[in-house]
Amino acid sequence: MAAAPPPLIPADVRSRLRGLRLLPQRASGRRGIGMHASRSRGAGLEFAQYRAYEPGDEPRQIDWKLYARSDRFFVRESERESPLTVWLLLDTTASMAQADRARSGWTRLHGACALAACVAELALQQGDGFGLIAIGGDGVRLLPAGHGLRQRDRLHLQLHALRAHGRWPPRERLAPVWERIAGNDLVVMIGDGFDDDAIALAERLARAGRDVVHLQLLTAEERDFPFRDGHRFRDPETGDELLGDGAAVRAGYLARFAEARRTLDARLQAAGIRHDTGFLDEAIDAPLQRLAGRRGGHRG
Repeated sequence: MAAAPPPLIPADVRSRLRGLRLLPQRASGRRGIGMHASRSRGAGLEFAQYRAYEPGDEPRQIDWKLYARSDRFFVRESERESPLTVWLLLDTTASMAQADRARSGWTRLHGACALAACVAELALQQGDGFGLIAIGGDGVRLLPAGHGLRQRDRLHLQLHALRAHGRWPPRERLAPVWERIAGNDLVVMIGDGFDDDAIALAERLARAGRDVVHLQLLTAEERDFPFRDGHRFRDPETGDELLGDGAAVRAGYLARFAEARRTLDARLQAAGIRHDTGFLDEAIDAPLQRLAGRRGGHRG
């Protein structure tokens, strides 16, 4: 009997996720939060009920008049207007198989799947729907959007089955992206950020009115370039190779890499796309925690 795969979300990460919320960038704009009534509870628009205060609740949600009458703290819960549909858009091309030598069994794709599971957990906490679109050498693999614990189980099965290979497919094979993602949906795109066609897709989605978040995953070796001796560098998608002395090329590499990151940041910012970069030696929820502190991102 095959062993069960390890959990995508460790217990300590799951605990930290309880303090985060998914908010669309346009939540305060002309669309509001959505078009339908959600049964999920939160700091929404219509009053629903009271409940006892719990540590971590925002003071502004306390009903102070009721406290004056009862000498107990109660929080006003409300029904958020329409739940989101969150689409997890994963890069599964060959470059996502890259890992650090210090942890060779933890690839960029492993990190991306764990991060996708974290975003889905936030959607589940809020009563929002979520689905998966994986894009790689096989074209597009789709898990239609759904709600609840069974949908989470289906998502985790799909994530465990993903493999990194091939190159980003041509534009004409991406029709399912446009067929499934509606104008008021939230798209969380996770990849290495190196494929121009993937970034172009994020830009097209943003121009078409979709709310897009881009989460880039890099290895610690890409960030630090710890190589000191002769090394063979290989592009996993094209097969191109480069021989070089690590110590001799390190300074030039780090300068070019920093410039490439600045260019990507500026490009995404110009498109109105929220963005963060995570590394494989960080906690998997680190990009979400950083976004939580930024205006217009997730909110704790």
